[in-house]
Amino acid sequence: YKDLGISYRIVSIVSGALNNAAAKKLDLEAWFPGSTAFRELVSCSNCTDYQSRRLGIRYGCTKQLNKEVQYVHMLNATMCAVTRVLCCLLETHQTETGIQVPSCLHQYMPDNMKFIPFVNTKT
Repeated sequence: YKDLGISYRIVSIVSGALNNAAAKKLDLEAWFPGSTAFRELVSCSNCTDYQSRRLGIRYGCTKQLNKEVQYVHMLNATMCAVTRVLCCLLETHQTETGIQVPSCLHQYMPDNMKFIPFVNTKT
């Protein structure tokens, strides 16, 4: 997100706001200039063994009697919430005449486009 020119912060969510599965949750919040606020882009939760117990996902000596079997710890995370990231990019890089494309995205744009001009549809 740094390379995209998005201002962000990582927030550790308080335990009272967590669901039953999560032991810890981190949110990545980005600055949205249009609403003058930080809003969640993605999150990651450490669910310890809550989900793996329900799903029966274990590791260890499962075939040997009287041996302890451990349940795996699981993470839930959003890699990229595309719609939210696009909205943040558009708000962050908007100018009077169009959208400035972040330099790390130039190679993915047609003809290495660096700027997307607004189109006047009024005739």
